[in-house]
Amino acid sequence: MKTRNILTAAVFTLVFGVSSFAQKTVMVGGAAMYPTKNIIENAVNSKDHTTLVAAVQAADLVETLQGKGPFTVFAPTNAAFEKLPDGTVSTLLQPENKKMLQGILTYHVVSGKMNAMDIAKAIKMGKGKAMLSTVSGGTLTAWMDGKDLYISDESGNKAKVTIADVNQSNGVIHVIDTVLLPKS
Repeated sequence: MKTRNILTAAVFTLVFGVSSFAQKTVMVGGAAMYPTKNIIENAVNSKDHTTLVAAVQAADLVETLQGKGPFTVFAPTNAAFEKLPDGTVSTLLQPENKKMLQGILTYHVVSGKMNAMDIAKAIKMGKGKAMLSTVSGGTLTAWMDGKDLYISDESGNKAKVTIADVNQSNGVIHVIDTVLLPKS
């Protein structure tokens, strides 16, 4: 029976490319992102996402992103937040701006788990673009430039996916180099 299970797993891996029970651990911000941990449990360990984690905490979204999901999160790095005009992040982190911060953060989240292959298929079906509905009610546009995956916001700002398919127990993270902003 054990040999049969191993053989079945090997065939599944050959046919589908990846075994569902052997998702790889990806390094992000100098830390291992374990597919057995949820989005928050992994994100707090990334040195590249300290601003995002602080924003999620200030917006009271920790519990949501620890939830069952699944979620697809486009996670801006610290460098992405640094591209915003001076004072923007500190202003957003103030308690009186919590609703605005929640809107920006949930604009980076799509319900369901969409790995890079799923997004690429949607782009192909959309003849070069895929429209992704965000949890905030906005729309992101996914598109490819060669082998690079990009996500654009409703104002035309574009973010490059720098690390794709960081699997989590409750979804997937795609690291991006720019903060996406909903239409105001």
